[in-house]
Amino acid sequence: MKRSVGQLLGRAGIRIPLILWTIAVLYPIFWMFLGSFKSNAEIYRNPWGWPDTLNFSNYVQAWTNYNIDVSVWNSLLVTVIGAALTLILAIPTAYAIERINFRGSRVLFTLYISAMMIPMVLGWIPLFFLLAQLNLLDNIFGLAIVYAVSQLPFSIFVLTSFMSTIPKSLEESAATDGLSPYGILFKIVTPLTMSGIITVTIMNCIQFWNEYFMALIFLQTNTNYTLALAIDYISNEAQYTNAWGTLFASLVIAIVPVIVLYSIFQRRIAKGMTEGAIKG
Repeated sequence: MKRSVGQLLGRAGIRIPLILWTIAVLYPIFWMFLGSFKSNAEIYRNPWGWPDTLNFSNYVQAWTNYNIDVSVWNSLLVTVIGAALTLILAIPTAYAIERINFRGSRVLFTLYISAMMIPMVLGWIPLFFLLAQLNLLDNIFGLAIVYAVSQLPFSIFVLTSFMSTIPKSLEESAATDGLSPYGILFKIVTPLTMSGIITVTIMNCIQFWNEYFMALIFLQTNTNYTLALAIDYISNEAQYTNAWGTLFASLVIAIVPVIVLYSIFQRRIAKGMTEGAIKG
């Protein structure tokens, strides 16, 4: 079946901007990957070309001389603890707001939703002094707690949308069989909300792994630096040492886990966000 000129132009008008946008996004990433295998002389001589040989010395230097290994571990620790703590706090809270009718439940939910609209930057200074009083300043666990609290409104919003679609008859049947409220939550509601839980966890992990400003404010020693702070340090050093290959290698180390994670779970993330929006 032949397509009209208007249909072809319409498709071209949609696809050409998307193709150009894809090239604009992917090319710098591809260039960064190539630069991570080049020596400084190659980068200056032929910044846009292929490397003469695959040189892994930049990765070795970033991993050993600039303590990227410690920063990767710190980022991993903060991400895992922050994501786990967010779920521990968000799942019972979302269930209580959605299923337990208590005075002020709607007001509490509105407060959580309103918190999503407040810029996090407004709380940085009070959080700094609060962490200092609790002896959690310059502490990985203190930063993980801040991360978890900062993502609570988003997590509760998504999880409440999923829990609202679970039939109450299932919970009533479980209660009739003698299951406690906590048993209903963890044995009935949580498994049925697993799609939303996975979506929230992945989104939070990506957010915590990439976060920079709160880590910059609340962490002060090099041994506690997360990956974002370590890369910023290498970037400042590169202005004087010309260690651009090392900087590119550290950037690759930082973004590869995010790309892999998102590539594996992209369908589930899209499905979870869409279902949550529709169900809410």
